[in-house]
This record gives sequence, C-alpha cells and structure tokens, in this order.
Amino acid sequence: MASDTRLDASHLQTLAREVGCRVEQVDAAAALLDEGATVPFIARYRKEVTGGLTDDQLEAIAKRRGYFLELVERRDAVLASIGEQGKLTPQLEAAIRRAVTKGELEDLYLPFKRKRRTKAQVARERGLEPLADALIDGRRDRRGDPRALARRFVGRHPDVADVDAALEGARHIVAERASEDVATRSALRRVLAERGSVTARVVKGKADEGQTFRDYFDHSEPARRIASHRLLAILRGEKEGVLRVDLAVDDDRQVDGMVRDLGVDPHTPCGEQVELAIRDGYKRLLRPSLVNEVRGQIKERAEEEAIRVFRDNLEALLLQSPLGQVPVIGLDPGYRTGCKLAAVDGTGKVVATDVIYPVPPRADEARAGRTLTGLIRAHGIRAVAVGNGTASRETEQFARGAVKDAGLDGVIVVIVPETGASVYSASAAARDELPDLDVSLRGAVSIARRLQDPLAELVKIEPRSLGVGQYQHDVNARRLDQELDRTVEAAVNRVGVELNSASAALLRRVAGLSERMARNVVEHRDAGAPFTSRRELLKVKGIGKKAFEQAAGFCRIRGGKHPLDTTAVHPERYPLVEAMAKQLGVPLPKLVGDPALVARVDFARFVDEARGIGRFTLDDIRAELERPGRDPRPEFEAPSWRDDVSSVDDLEEGMTLEGRVSNVTNFGAFVDIGVKRDGLVHVSELTHRWIDDPRQVVKVGQIVKVQVTGVDRQRERISLSMKALERETG
Repeated sequence: MASDTRLDASHLQTLAREVGCRVEQVDAAAALLDEGATVPFIARYRKEVTGGLTDDQLEAIAKRRGYFLELVERRDAVLASIGEQGKLTPQLEAAIRRAVTKGELEDLYLPFKRKRRTKAQVARERGLEPLADALIDGRRDRRGDPRALARRFVGRHPDVADVDAALEGARHIVAERASEDVATRSALRRVLAERGSVTARVVKGKADEGQTFRDYFDHSEPARRIASHRLLAILRGEKEGVLRVDLAVDDDRQVDGMVRDLGVDPHTPCGEQVELAIRDGYKRLLRPSLVNEVRGQIKERAEEEAIRVFRDNLEALLLQSPLGQVPVIGLDPGYRTGCKLAAVDGTGKVVATDVIYPVPPRADEARAGRTLTGLIRAHGIRAVAVGNGTASRETEQFARGAVKDAGLDGVIVVIVPETGASVYSASAAARDELPDLDVSLRGAVSIARRLQDPLAELVKIEPRSLGVGQYQHDVNARRLDQELDRTVEAAVNRVGVELNSASAALLRRVAGLSERMARNVVEHRDAGAPFTSRRELLKVKGIGKKAFEQAAGFCRIRGGKHPLDTTAVHPERYPLVEAMAKQLGVPLPKLVGDPALVARVDFARFVDEARGIGRFTLDDIRAELERPGRDPRPEFEAPSWRDDVSSVDDLEEGMTLEGRVSNVTNFGAFVDIGVKRDGLVHVSELTHRWIDDPRQVVKVGQIVKVQVTGVDRQRERISLSMKALERETG
C-alpha cells in the first residue's frame, strides 16, 4: 500500500459520483478511515462530519478507496519504470495520471513493459524494426514494393535468410504494435463487454458425465445481460472440463475496423502486409488478452452479484426476530441415536441435558414425555426449540403433544433451522464455551440459543456454513469472506451487545474490538468483575482510548451505574444529555424512556457545530431517549405447520401451506414448509408485479403462505407459488 493514503482529486470526484454524494463528504469519510475509524462507528457517531452518509455509502467508499490507493501505488511504479527507460514524455505522464482504472493504466504501460522474449522482440534483435516502419509508412502507397524493401535486410542477420523471413519478422513487430495501441485496445474492450456473447459448448465425449450442465451444452447469451448464477454455472462447467467457453464477437468486423482506424489501404502492396500483421496480432495477441480481461470483469461482476445475494440473505438471517431472554429447551432430533436435549436459562447458560427416544425405532414416547415435561417444570421453560433436520416433524409433533397433555399451555413448540449447528458443535468456539458437553449435545444447546437470539448464536458459525448463499463456492474466497465479515459486523453493531452476557464470538464483531480484546473482555467478566459501567471497558487489557471510542456506543449494560449505558447514546455525549435533563429540571433516569418529557426538550438549543453536535446527532439522541436500547429486529413469529403434512408424500397440488423462507437466489426463493425438503417459489411465481430481484418481495426468515403447484416425488422437488394466493386474495 502506498505510504500516502490521500486520494487524488480525480479519484475523490469519481467516488462521489459513484456513491451519490458530494466530494467533501467523500474526503471527510476517507480522512476518518485513514485515522482507523470503522464504518459502523462513522455511520452512527460521525454523521455531522460526513454529512449523514449511510453505512452502505461508507462501505462503498471504503472499498473503492482501497482500489484507488492501489491504483495510485501502481501508477507511481509505472511512472518510475518508464522514467528509468528514458521514455517518459510530458504527454504520456499526463495520460497516465488521468487514468481512473487499472485497465487504462496497464494499456498505457504495455508498450514499455518488460516482456518475455516475444516474436516481435526476436525480430527487433534481427534488425527488422526499420522494415516494419517502412511497411507502416507505405500502408497507403500503391507504388510501394514490400519485397524490394525486404531485400535490403536479407543476410544482415543469420536468421534472415530470405525476403519471406524478413517480411515475417517485420509483420511480427507490426502485429505487436497494433495489439498495444491504446485506442484499439480500449475500443475492442468496449465491444467485447457491450456486444460480446458468452458461448458454451459441450466438450466432445463429456455429454454423459456432464448432465449437471446439460442446459449449457449449446448456449449463447449476451455478456452484458447474462445472469450471475448462469455465468457461474457455465464457468464451473468449464472448470470441470465439461464445457468449452468463449466470449464471441464478429472477429472479421473487428479486424476490418482496426485496419480502417489505423489508416491502412489493404489494396496496396505494403498495406496488404500490414493487414496480414494486424490480423495476426488480433488473433494471437490482442483478442486473447482482452477476452481474458473482459471475461475476468464479467466474472467479477457475477461474483459481486453472488456475494450481494449472500450478504442480503445473511443479514436477513442474522436479524431474524429473537424470542428473548427466556428459558428454552433445545431438541436435536434423531431416529436411532435419539433426540439430544439441552435446557438453557434466559442467559443461554446450560442447566440440564439428556437424551430421549420419542420416535422409532425405540419410540419410548411415554418416558420421553415425562423427561421433557419434568425439565419444563423444573426450570421454568417457556419454549421448546426443535431442529429442522432428520425426524424434526415427528419430534415436533411429539413435543407439542407432550406439552398439551401436561397442561403446559404457556409453553410454545417451534421448529428452528439448524443449518450449521453441527459445524458449531465441533468448533473451537463450542469447545471453549461447552468443554464438558459431548459434541452431540452442543448442537441441542445451539438450537435452543438460536431461538432466544439468532444473531448472538449464528455469529459463532462460519457464514459459509449457514446455507443462504448462491454459488458461494465459485467466487473469490477472500472477497467473499471480507464481505460476509462486514455484514456480520454491521448486524451486530446495529443491534448492540450486552457486555455481561455476550460471547467472545459476538464481542469480536463489535466495532473497534479485535478477537484478542473480545477474549479479554470475557476473561475480565468471568474473573468475577461484571461490568457496571461502559467506562470500565478501559480497565480491560488491550483496550485503549481509540478502541473504547469505536466500541463503547455499541455495548450495553443492563442495570448499570449510568442510565444511558443501556442505550446507543455514545459516552462522549453523556454530558449533552445530562444538560438536557438539567434544562427540564428532572433527574436523568426520569428523562430516559419518557417520550412526553423528551418532547419538551428544546433540541435546537443544544446545536454546537464546533463540537460536532448538529441535527443528525440530536435526532439520534432523541430517538434513543424515546425508546432506549430499542431492538431493530421484528417481533418474534413462527410458521404454523399443518399436522397432516410432514413429508413430500403428504403434499398435493393446490394445498395452501405456511412456511419460512430459507434462502433467496436470483431465480427465486426456497421455502421450508416442514417436509424436510424446501420448495422453490420461482421468481415468476412470487408476485403478479414485475420484479427484477426476488428480495423485493421476500427475505430469509420471512413467514409466507404458499400454494403447492407441483410435486416430483421421485426427485423430491416441490414447486410453490405465492402469486396464486395473491390472485385468490385479490
């Protein structure tokens, strides 16, 4: 990375245009990022500085800022390299400094790049560059004689034995020059991107083993419109050796255009030689280079879309409604090995475990019922969470019946998605949290805690294991991990964390806290020193003023010394709120959470631009005082399963069912309707309205009503429609 982290004015302007804000806002945000501020902190607590930029805008600035800093570093290296060669003209330097993409920069540098020994380089070593110049100079001269020109070079070098060898070498030089022409490269790059078609053909002899990709055995689609999931599927087929993929354009038309643009008359003797060179350069050098580049851009665009899908789904999954801090029993269903059971209190602490056998082959329903209801009574259990894996419906029906027969009317039974629970059970995080529990029982604990607070539990699991992606295994792993990390961090900081109960896995996602700091927080707390004030974070090893500034506003302390410690008001603004209470003549605790009192505050009186207190800050403080520590997540809701539908065999076309959206892709939404296999609502069946993104209608975790429109029992594929019910309800 360049030592100078300031962006050029042109880059600031480009960023402002892309993000949709003023240049000054980008400059301010970039300066905060330079200082080490995090995106969640800037978005929440530095709105006055950035003019109210959103977290999405700030993320875009952070990412593109990195790109431009890399561009500046590369630009400086290019200028130095060309300068060392003594070939840097003022015009070339100005063009290089104007470049706003890495592609433009590399085009300008290409003629000066130190290359491996090319055919053109060999020809230059044989003294044929003057002949190449002569052919180019005579490209419109009808009297020129290329063979006569070439005879002068025969014999000058041992490998130039005749006229044909001389002309061939000269053409190699012309071909390389034509392929490195900046305007030519720019034009062809644009044509490939805007008018090229992605073509796929099955590799000879691979049809039988490549049936997964049969939709693409003879496929062609405009590159600029190809859907992300189709391109990634095609590229996977290429990687597996089933498909041959190309980016096709009218090559003859492109060559004819190059000949014309370079001022060549192919009907002249020298012009004919130059045309041959251009055709060779196009086929051998220019086209392969730019096809690879544009394919890379198209793939990157598809990857970005796939990552966006994953991010949106992950965010919705993490921000699902929590049941809250109530005692829960988690059931991890199973047939032969039984159902693993774990009871946790309102803080998620394990208070009991067991294994019961309510379903075949043992089917000891009576004993299982006594164990379950006994634990419910003993620990004041409010809900039973049943994992949605093997035997989930049978286990849910058993639990529902046991609770009903025992007269435990206040206890709810809910099926909970258990994706990734087995990954968590065997993870280092699970071993640290539950060292005395068997791996199989840890899964039941995770299921119980997911019902209490999905966010707090799911952050412990690698996002890739949560089953809400689209072709995530085909995208750049590093970029995917970075984006998913940002998503998890954004979700955690939006909700906030309780310092005295949050796990290290949750705390490390708080803005400003590293993994080591998070562990130190837990160790400090477990050493018998629960937090009574946010300020006590400064007593934790490794947390200094900068980390405290970034993290404090996202941490909560219930029952702490300061009434604002339960809110999202940053400690730096406590004196401001205390002054508001003093203005009203009421104690601060009375102001917090009393909308009537808050309405009496003259907020305009507290504007202080010099101290960074303006409309954005005051609006946020007002909202927090009205609803302190508000949770942005929706109220808890669970789907209602039909008791007569528990497997694919029970489904009939026309049935109306309720389910939970488990994944959303570009081609539709998958819905868990309680039959072990998710059904697909194709994008065309989501709504009567035209939409270009299924997420305009549904999101992961949403409870929806669907109609069964098709059942393939052999392949266990279920087709669903939401549109059909939309029509029925008008």
